[in-house]
This record gives sequence, structure tokens and C-alpha cells, in this order.
Amino acid sequence: MNGSRVGTSEWPDGGFPGIRINPVSLMPEIVNEETCTTALSASSDPADLIFVRLVEGRAAEAAELIAEARYKDPGSLRLRILEADVLRVSNRHDRAVGLFRQLLAETRGTPDEAAIRQQLGRSYFAGGNIAAAVDSFAAALDLRVAGSADAALIYASTVALQRAREVLDLNS
Repeated sequence: MNGSRVGTSEWPDGGFPGIRINPVSLMPEIVNEETCTTALSASSDPADLIFVRLVEGRAAEAAELIAEARYKDPGSLRLRILEADVLRVSNRHDRAVGLFRQLLAETRGTPDEAAIRQQLGRSYFAGGNIAAAVDSFAAALDLRVAGSADAALIYASTVALQRAREVLDLNS
């Protein structure tokens, strides 16, 4: 079985080989360690290692790696997204939301807006602001559909929106 987790094939793609989005928690998880390790060893992009460390819950290590990488590439949107994810993983949801809202203001009307709205929704969801998560996931989905995004991205937004709506209904 080479380290694969059973029952995860329908989970949305997590954006890196061997990683998928848990449809209940809406957080990325390593579902195939061998695939993830192989892809990581073949990558020269420091953001890939940072992402995997965040998925592993190693926020302090990820934060150090981000500081080094941002020194070399201070304007990288991907690194800024990962910086906000460090805050989310560290349970600093308000600060993560604040940073994602800043990124949203900077990307509004661009092709990156949908990704930022999706990430913002995950931070809202993790922080317990489910109504805001629903709004953010719905906006991400609308933008992805309107922009004819990759089917995997549309699926990820659909799953996230459905889950957030379920939680919102349970809390009502």
C-alpha cells in the first residue's frame, strides 16, 4: 500500500503530491508519505518544503524557512500566503484572517483573488467564524467557475463550501 491512507481518493487535491484536503477539517493532510517525500526531494522550490512543514504541523520550522525565503524573494505571493498559514497553524486565527484580508485587497480583480478567498475561508473556518467562511468559499467558487479554473480547484471550493454550510446548519 506504500504509505497511502485508505479512503482519501475523493478528497480534494492539496496542491502538492501526496497531500489532500480533509473534507471535514478542510485542512491539508499528507495521505501518501512516500509520494510526498519523493516530490519534496525532487523540488528546488523552498515554498514546497515550507508547505509540507505546515501540513506536518511544524509551524516554527516553517516560519524560519519563510524568513529565509522571503529575504530572497520578498514579493512572493505564495510565501506571503504561507506566512498567513503559519499564523493559522499556530492558532492565531485573527492574525491569519487579517493577513489574508490584506492579500485580498491586493489581489482583488486578479486571477489570484479566488485562491486568496479560498485561503481566507479556511482561516475563518479554523477560527470558528463559519458564516464568514461560507461567504468566502462561495466567492472563491464563483470566481473559479467564472474564470474556468481547473476542475480540481472548483471541486476543492465546492467541497469546502458544502462542509462550511453543513457546520453552519448544525450550529443554527
